Amino acid sequence: MLRIVLPELPQRLILIKWVWMSWMVLCVLLSGSRCLVTVHQPPVVTSVLGRDVVMPCELRLTDDERMVTPPVLYWIYMTHADTRRLWNPSEEYKGRIDLLEKSLNSSNKSILLKNVQWADSGKYQCKLSITTEREQSFRRKGNDTLLTVYENLIFNLTNHNASHLHCKVNVSRQDPGFVLAIFHNGCKLQTVVFSQEDPDLPYTTLSETISLMGGGKYECQLHHSEDLVAKSIFYYNPPVTGKDWDAENNVSTTCLTAVSGLVVVFPEPWLLYIALLLVPITFLLGLLTARLLIKH
Repeated sequence: MLRIVLPELPQRLILIKWVWMSWMVLCVLLSGSRCLVTVHQPPVVTSVLGRDVVMPCELRLTDDERMVTPPVLYWIYMTHADTRRLWNPSEEYKGRIDLLEKSLNSSNKSILLKNVQWADSGKYQCKLSITTEREQSFRRKGNDTLLTVYENLIFNLTNHNASHLHCKVNVSRQDPGFVLAIFHNGCKLQTVVFSQEDPDLPYTTLSETISLMGGGKYECQLHHSEDLVAKSIFYYNPPVTGKDWDAENNVSTTCLTAVSGLVVVFPEPWLLYIALLLVPITFLLGLLTARLLIKH
């Protein structure tokens, strides 16, 4: 009958530690000797309609890798059914595309897309054909960049009612990342996550109308995936009719987030403290239990 004899607990712990450290050293050695060639693109790029926009792409190599020939660059528009080519420019992009870096050996493979239109919204990919000393010939591609487009914000009093403030903006169609928010003296009043969409138009309209809540600074902000894209500010001074403005008409609101310098005080995370204390206690109890089992 085969009998397995386990070493004492201290010896086993030393053995586990030695195996772990050996594995870590092996991983470091392997990662240091491995040559990496990667292509980096940002996940999202946002542009104003009619402006020029840079589509970033960067080639990165480890220090011990060498290029044999300059890489061949390809940029493609992936959203369209026929996968249009931006670089070298196909017929529909001639005159609208340019390289930021003209040198073929440059690691910057970004392009400039001129006069952005609604139809340019969508996903783009940067590809490179590469030949290196160690990996020979191969292709690398980035993780795609989503180009989103918007028009300038319109933020002003409504024509039919001077006590209402209206914010409106047109954005890329079918893009749930856009959010419109209105603030009064730093406090958020309204948020619009979706609005009207006309199938005959190449864009979606986000809009919101609020009642004036007293004097001060009103701000309309356009966000995309929590990043501030654009904002418009409207300062409102209430009319004075023979006496000072009624203070009751100025609404004071406590913000729940840290906006415009407001400080938020959070309660002490006692549950987190207790959980952190339980971790070493649980570990020690496990060691004691294992030792008792081995003795018996």
